[in-house]
Amino acid sequence: MKSSRDFQNKNMEKRFTTITTNPGKVKLADIPLLDYSIFQSVVDEFLAVPSNHCLAYYAVPFQDYLKFIVCIGCDETHVIQVFSHHQPKTPTEIESLTQRHFPLHIFEREIHELYGIEFPGHPWLKPVRFPHDRFVVADDMDHYPFYSIDGEELHEVGVGPIHAGIIEPGYFRFICNGEKVLHLEIQLGYQHRGVERLFVEKPHLLQKAVLAESICGDTTIGHSLAYTGLTEVLGDINFSKRLLLERNIALELERIALHIGDTAALCTDIAYQFGQVVNEALRTIVINTMQTWCGNRFGKGLIRPGGSHYRLSPELCYTLTNNMKEVLERYLQVADRIFAMPSVLSRFEGTGRVTSKQAALIGVVGMAARSSGVRRDIRWSHPGSGFDQPEFSPLIFHKGDVWARAMLRKAEVGQSVAMILSMLGQLTGEEQTIPSFDIALQPDSFAISLTEGWRGEICHSAITNENGEIMHYKVKDPSFHNWMALALAVRDQEISDFPVCNKSFNLSYCGNDL
Repeated sequence: MKSSRDFQNKNMEKRFTTITTNPGKVKLADIPLLDYSIFQSVVDEFLAVPSNHCLAYYAVPFQDYLKFIVCIGCDETHVIQVFSHHQPKTPTEIESLTQRHFPLHIFEREIHELYGIEFPGHPWLKPVRFPHDRFVVADDMDHYPFYSIDGEELHEVGVGPIHAGIIEPGYFRFICNGEKVLHLEIQLGYQHRGVERLFVEKPHLLQKAVLAESICGDTTIGHSLAYTGLTEVLGDINFSKRLLLERNIALELERIALHIGDTAALCTDIAYQFGQVVNEALRTIVINTMQTWCGNRFGKGLIRPGGSHYRLSPELCYTLTNNMKEVLERYLQVADRIFAMPSVLSRFEGTGRVTSKQAALIGVVGMAARSSGVRRDIRWSHPGSGFDQPEFSPLIFHKGDVWARAMLRKAEVGQSVAMILSMLGQLTGEEQTIPSFDIALQPDSFAISLTEGWRGEICHSAITNENGEIMHYKVKDPSFHNWMALALAVRDQEISDFPVCNKSFNLSYCGNDL
């Protein structure tokens, strides 16, 4: 089997540039510009290696052309390979890469929606999110190209976009044979807010920081870390180990809170009230600990470029240590009870299965990938600044069903608590710097920043102009990859199992819509 090292040793350095750190940057002029045929061949060779995957692929409009940039993450070598090609701004056709590398389907669909580029060979260039500046304005919500099947025994069921619960808007159209789901079509885009455009328009770094922590309400720390890392690498800012450790403590604290909250929600969907109320109470302890730290239960205001206003004092470290030990002990007790109940297992086991082959084929990331046997975790493949956990290894489950996704949450809570306690022990008495919003960014540069949020891989990237101003900003939430996994999970399931399947992924509507 080919490896990343084999490929990189083939004297192809001029075909791509290598970023060796996360976050990392490179001069825009140093990103190789390839003819599309060569661009295709380089993509083919990289993605033929199972340990490589596409982190980002998008087009950036310049005066009279589109610059296509692709970033390939190499898990073996922990680096990122970047290369590009140009196409005229006028609508044109370029052969689809999705024919050979299906995870690229979502990237090509987005490019098509924004710029009208046709990709012959793509299986279906349907919309991603209906941005206000889409290329074909007539392609609105009322003209979504739903898949259909003719048959007298079949019927369609529409759910949403407004739901009975307090979740965000999204429309689900099921094609069913009786109670069995044959196909699910997921229509998103109801919450498109123009986040990427606002990152360019808002001039002040504080405005951008507030925007980053609002990208996805339940992933404040994850997205804030990605934005902050991007800003700091573009500004050549270095920090104390203590600050970087505290940021990673906050990231794991967010992961614990959401995993426990999702355990509660899964119990709700199967009418197991005891599991619901106990886990909701434990989640409250975790988010109240965050509030004690920075004044906000979700961590807003904690992560800022250049420093922090909220140092972990010895008293806070003591509180955090005791709370984490208490939460873990009580959570494992209730989780053991949940996973020992036949009535729970009958709803979880075998329900909503996504196989390892399916997960790899569609490019699933994060928790959804790890529960289907796919080793995808940025903390392992591209550890960020301050993530000093040399023994870290992602937890992997292989069943790919609701049980696996629930059990992975239980296991990762324990892992994250251990990591927090370890990082607390590494804190020193170093003084922290306060945030800075006057950081001068490097001009004519490209930067990328990756974070393993609680759902999975978060990727922020940016391009600066000759004045060091951000001229293009790109955000990728893990939900961008993973919504298709939910559509696959419900095939051949009873439609009544959809709520528990949906909650087992708990994907973000606004994270996809931006």
